[in-house]
Amino acid sequence: MWSSLPWFIMAHFGHHLLTALPGPLLPSIRTYFSLNYTQVSFVTTAFALSGGAGQLPSGWLADRISPAISIAVGTLGVAVGGILVGVSPGYVMLLVFLVIMGLMTGGYHPASTPLILASVDPKQRGRALGLHLLGGNSSFFVAPIIAGFIISVLPGLGWRGPFLILAAPTAIFGLIFYIYLTRHGGMAHVQSARRKAAEEKPPQAGYKRRLIAYLVMMVLGGGAGMSVNAFLTLYMVDVLGASDAKAASLMSIMYLPGVFGMTIIGGWISDRIGSVKVIIVTSIISGLIIFALKSATMGFGFYFVLFIMGLNMAIRMPVTEVFIMSQTPARNRSTIYGVYYFTMQYTGAIFAPIMGNLIERYTFDTMFTFSAYAVTAVAVATSIFIWDAKD
Repeated sequence: MWSSLPWFIMAHFGHHLLTALPGPLLPSIRTYFSLNYTQVSFVTTAFALSGGAGQLPSGWLADRISPAISIAVGTLGVAVGGILVGVSPGYVMLLVFLVIMGLMTGGYHPASTPLILASVDPKQRGRALGLHLLGGNSSFFVAPIIAGFIISVLPGLGWRGPFLILAAPTAIFGLIFYIYLTRHGGMAHVQSARRKAAEEKPPQAGYKRRLIAYLVMMVLGGGAGMSVNAFLTLYMVDVLGASDAKAASLMSIMYLPGVFGMTIIGGWISDRIGSVKVIIVTSIISGLIIFALKSATMGFGFYFVLFIMGLNMAIRMPVTEVFIMSQTPARNRSTIYGVYYFTMQYTGAIFAPIMGNLIERYTFDTMFTFSAYAVTAVAVATSIFIWDAKD
């Protein structure tokens, strides 16, 4: 699998070029359609809800059909959805096409993650996932910069330009990866991964309790935290005085740690001390970072907080996937990953309109304070139920 990992990194990069755009482009979309905070929140909600919904059937199907088909849908389908979003004639159709694009995203992660994890030595799973996440983090770093550049040089296209232009490389990367999996030895890795997974022992006793507790952490704490990310560009524009293009570009700071390999370091730490310790510490730190975010002013301090937020996220991402694998029977692994990705996206989408309403009624400061307390409290409470996990 180490020889095929670069192909997975490439596919991961292509998959996220378009999925990284809705958040950074919120200010431009808000201005174009003259939306209030609650209305603009439905842009991220429509995409995240459908993206989460797409994870469940995709994970179930990936356990039963060729993962190559699922992964192809997760890349080529996203490209088609991105084009539809770019030509949306109005706000309602924008939401409809975002739903379509979101549904297509479900094919990639539930199929790819188990293949990678089952094909490497258990002591190296964290590092393997860290390398894989390098592709996705690179997309989230590059896409906002490209989006800001396109808006600046092609103002006539506005927010539509990034969706239309980046759909092409997404389709190309997806097609190349599909050909690799089906014609150039990639299926040998798929079959090997499935054989190794079938030989694994059942997970540690009590795995259901730990999985449920972790999903609760994602639903309550993760949802509150992700809603902050959804409104960051609007906060930069409306409170800190950034332009639409600058706000979109600044989102890339959060993904610098991932580009610099912090996901690999996170995986390495997990391989050394165990995933559960890293999950608990980084989850509590997430709440503290939100407190810092609402106190920073535009400039180095704000950029630094964004960087630390991204660093914490980069370290945690590969670790959570290792944790889920260690607590899940091999035969249901893609299904459980589908539930995990569904939970991660669905809850953020549910919280977004609530946060938008909080901002309208009160202020950004109130929304940040609520999120910070919720993330921290949930992390502490749920840690009691997962502390005894062993990778």
